[in-house]
Amino acid sequence: MASDASPPGEEEVKVKSSRRRSRKEVQRKTVNIEELTAAGHKALQEGRPEDALSCFKDALRAAAQLQDSRVLRACSVNLGAAYVEAGRPQKGLDLLQRAHPGPKASRLPDLQFNIALAHNALGQSREAAACFLQAAQLYRSQGDGGSEGDACMEMSRCYSRTQDWSLAAQGFLRAAESYRVAAMLGCAANALKEAGNHMTQSDQFSQDDITSVLTECLSLTDSITDPRTLVELYLSVGVSYCQLRCFQEAVEAFQQALGPAAQQPPLMAKVLHNLGAALNSVGQFTPAVGYHRLAAGLYGSLGCRGDQARCFSNLAFACSQLGDEEEAAESLILALQGFKDTEDHPAQVQVCESLAECYLRQRKQQKAVQLYKQALSALSHCQDSGAVQDRLVERLTAALQQSLTVSLQRPHPLRPHPHRSPVGHHVRKRFLTQTAGTAANQQSDAQRREGPGSEREATQNVAEHSGSAGGGATEIRDAYMSAAPGQASSDQSDQLQHSDLWSDRENAHTDSDASLAQEPQATPTSPGDIRESTSPLSRWRSRFCLLM
Repeated sequence: MASDASPPGEEEVKVKSSRRRSRKEVQRKTVNIEELTAAGHKALQEGRPEDALSCFKDALRAAAQLQDSRVLRACSVNLGAAYVEAGRPQKGLDLLQRAHPGPKASRLPDLQFNIALAHNALGQSREAAACFLQAAQLYRSQGDGGSEGDACMEMSRCYSRTQDWSLAAQGFLRAAESYRVAAMLGCAANALKEAGNHMTQSDQFSQDDITSVLTECLSLTDSITDPRTLVELYLSVGVSYCQLRCFQEAVEAFQQALGPAAQQPPLMAKVLHNLGAALNSVGQFTPAVGYHRLAAGLYGSLGCRGDQARCFSNLAFACSQLGDEEEAAESLILALQGFKDTEDHPAQVQVCESLAECYLRQRKQQKAVQLYKQALSALSHCQDSGAVQDRLVERLTAALQQSLTVSLQRPHPLRPHPHRSPVGHHVRKRFLTQTAGTAANQQSDAQRREGPGSEREATQNVAEHSGSAGGGATEIRDAYMSAAPGQASSDQSDQLQHSDLWSDRENAHTDSDASLAQEPQATPTSPGDIRESTSPLSRWRSRFCLLM
């Protein structure tokens, strides 16, 4: 009787064949996931966030069919990181936190890094800093110095945004150490540059500590091949030296930047601008004049009116110190026009006051009076300007009195009365009764025939004019002040020389990007300084799982 049983070994062959088909199917799906992941990375690099998200979503769906928890978690992390990079941090954070629930998540450095980026993008700087610190510690335990340095840099930028200057500086120093261990000397130099910037803002570091860091930073410049990065480093170090009042060292740093900036006009303008300002600070006004002129011309060709105006202001100071009052006045006029074009009212106040002082030294009292009035008018657009208004009123009063005195000292020809004989005629004098606005026009013949008014009336006229200068700019920078007509105070010299130095910061919430700041004491950032407002695709900092 025939048996229905399969021949021996046939069932075993079927099982092996099924397993082979299963392995091939798994291999096919795995390859598909890897291809989708690679395509997602490429789309992000090319600035196609929606295409990237589509690829990572397909990869996650394929991973779900594969039923491999490791691959599924990796794809979830990738999709969450992609949402963060595409500017949707909340959705990305939700995915990242679901990717690895439980205590194991705290032991995955890449996951902590991506979660930190999501918190950072949501403006949660303290939460982000804590996650970056945890990621840095995990990277160190794995011996990954480069990734540890990256995490420390991001952590320090979070501290910078919360103005924890000391913690930020310490984080940048740790990043530099990590990069050194990983033989990434260019990155170490950049970290030291940032550390120096933030150390100058903290009271926890001595000048020797800061100069030591800046010196170490400059010692690593040979490892930097990118000209732009090199220029930005020299500019930033130079500004840090200026904040320490080590102006000669600043001059040397800016001079080092001239070569690599030669083919980059925007950066060259900044280098020339700051080199001229630093030379002002060390009293080398003759070479400073040349750099101011070059910087102003270059800014003009680039359409940077505000920066050009600051260069003209610095040029005016240098010319004044060299005794060339005519060019100083001309430069201040150009600076004033530039600040008017950019509606920089605090700067207009400063330049008007400086130009008025310049005219007083040239004995052009009437022009000085007009400039003080312009300064008061610009001050009306500013805030917290009470002290500045009082000073301007005082100086306008003095200028009016000088103008009246000069007018009285001029010889006036006697004119006969139309109905009387000129013989024995006496000139009649009357008290000044016109307003300050009329008194400013002393070129008219009628006013030249006026007699002297009382000091009380002149003061009252000035007060009436300044009454409209109420409120005004958040801060009035007295960079162009002088002590008295014909005299220059040490404060004026100090402030004017250093008022327009470059700062390698764009705003108070980001790290350096080689931008100009109108004030040397601006808080470190990270250039004017911004990454939060730019597309995250431009940096692509998330950590992705490249291999399954």
